[in-house]
Parts: sequence; C-alpha cells; structure tokens
Amino acid sequence: MSVLSGSVSDDQSAGSSGFSSASSGGSPSGSPPDEGFTLRDRMREVVDWWSRSQYRLVTLAADFADSGQWALEGASTAAHWIAEAADVEICTAREWIRIGRQLRELPVTAEAFRDGRLSYSKVRTLSRIATEANEAELVALAEQVSAGHLGRALAAWSIENEAPDVLARRLHRQRSLSWRNEPDGMVTFTLRLPPRPAAAVIALLNTTVMQHDDTTSESGERASADEHPTLAQQRADAFEKLVSAGGGQIDTEVVVHIRGDGCTFDDGTPVAAGTVATMIPGAFIRTLIHDAEGRPINASFRRRYPTTRQKRVVKERDRCCVDCGREDLLQHDHVPPYEQTKHTLVEELELRCAPCHRRRHARSDGG
Repeated sequence: MSVLSGSVSDDQSAGSSGFSSASSGGSPSGSPPDEGFTLRDRMREVVDWWSRSQYRLVTLAADFADSGQWALEGASTAAHWIAEAADVEICTAREWIRIGRQLRELPVTAEAFRDGRLSYSKVRTLSRIATEANEAELVALAEQVSAGHLGRALAAWSIENEAPDVLARRLHRQRSLSWRNEPDGMVTFTLRLPPRPAAAVIALLNTTVMQHDDTTSESGERASADEHPTLAQQRADAFEKLVSAGGGQIDTEVVVHIRGDGCTFDDGTPVAAGTVATMIPGAFIRTLIHDAEGRPINASFRRRYPTTRQKRVVKERDRCCVDCGREDLLQHDHVPPYEQTKHTLVEELELRCAPCHRRRHARSDGG
C-alpha cells in the first residue's frame, strides 16, 4: 500500500495514524481532544475525514491504474494490486478506479465530492449517468435528497429529460444477472432489470408470498409473531418456489399510477409514459376517480372481502402500513372486525402489512 498511502500523506496528513487517534479519543488530525468534545462531535469529525479520504482514494486509484506502476510487481491488473494492498475485493477496487476516472470528466461532481457536499455513495450513483452537460443539474438534485432516495430521484429525472428511445436502449444495455458465493455458504444474486420486467417479477414474488400460509409451525400449531419469518425470508422462499415449480399458474397484477407529475409503479418506481403506452394494449384497465382535493372517491359494499375498487381507494388513502409505515405486503384490515359489523366499508378498512396485521389480531385474540 506504499504508493497509495504515500500520495495521500503528501496531499493532506490524514493517514491511518489519524484514524487511530480518533478511535482512542482524539481527533482525526491527532490534536488533543477538547474536554467538551462529545462522541457526536468526534463522530462528525471522523465522518468528515473519512469523506475527504474517499475522494483522495478514488482519484489516486485512477491515477495509479493509468500509471502502469502496478505491473512492476507482477500484478495482472491495477484492480488486483489495489485489492491485495487494501485487502478488499477486486470488484471494490475496480469501482474505485471507475469512479476516479469518471470524475476527470465531471468537474462539478468532483468539486462537490472534494468539498464534502456529496458523499461517496451519491457520487458513485451519479457517476453512472452524469455527463459534463447535465452534471450541474444532477449535483444540485443530489444535494437536495438523501443518498437512499437518490436512485429513484435520478430515475424520475431521466424519464423527464432523456429521449424515450435513448432511455430504453440504456436500460436494456444495463441489464445483468450475477451471483457469488458467500463465506457462510449462501449464494448472493444481483439482478438488474428495467422497470417493466422488474415490476412483473416483484408482483409475482409478492403474490406468491401473500398466497402462502406460513402462520403455522412445522408441528401444525399456530406460529407466534416472533417465529414468523422476515419479509426477506418469505421472498426468498417465494423465489425458490417459482424457480422449482414455475409461476405460470399464478395470476398477478401490475399496478401503474398515472398522475399529472408522472407515472409510477405501485411501489413508487418511476416509469416512462412510453413504457406505459406499450403495456396498455394487453392490459385490463381499471380507473380510480379522485375528488377535487385529490382524494379517492369512496366505494363501499356489503361483503366479507373488499372489492378491487375498495382496495384501490384504501391503498390510495393510506399508502403504507398505518402501524409501522412499511410499503409492501400490505393487507386490508377491518376495524372494527367484520365479525362485529357484518359489512365492509372503506371507512372501516385500514392498510397494514402482514406482520402488523397478524400481531394486531394475535393481541385481540389474547395471544
């Protein structure tokens, strides 16, 4: 790691010793901590130091890769040399090099990264779609949203600003499926799909999860809330069932919301209007009417299970689980119970995710 650490030290004294000082109670610069220096202050200082170091790391990695010095030690690629020196995976080293090279063509992004206005996570995302022509606008957008929401914000921006054929070609070109073995014996899959096929896959998995009764244990007794598998585990089970048995007999519904500010799938994923247009000829279309204030119009009926229209109204009104805020695997819960009212009204339906729904009824049953 001599090449990397030497150049970092020349740029700014923020080597490994600085981090050790912070870990032992000092500041990253090595200066004695102020008596009023709280853990929050130390955390912020180390995070700031870490962000600056990440900028230096990726730019240096790109320079080192282009220098050819890695070949002097017999490494097959610069990524292999960096991976061994930094004790990281080769894919991580490749990503450092890619981002560093991309920043040469993105001066506005590089400046925001260097100044700490953009995090490594945001820069990594931006570097995949930003160009010198649009980066100023994208950097401004990235500064307004959190790293966790940047991907969806950029997807919406692309739909608004890219030509439909250009967007379609880019999405098709970036599709991929890969997997790798993990140390614990598991296998991790990484699947990248355009929004339309992705929505179909997600709908198929969620439908399979909702249809599967996993409320009983292996002994046949009703499982408690603590024994219930997580949502991720249920989806993994659903994926296994679909692969082994096929999904041809499962009816799914892909919901597209068409509003004045754009089109989205039910989970909020932005989708181009052109893509929606290609879906319409083979689709069964239902409309949901809103009043002047944008609220879905009531729809009621006397029956045990909500109609599709009632479900749409409640989904549009609540949007997520009323207890925990989860936005997937949502169910329609009667409040008060149907056994008491003997009817199903929109005003007496609440949206709850499957775990919260089960917990609520377990409490009311005395479980």
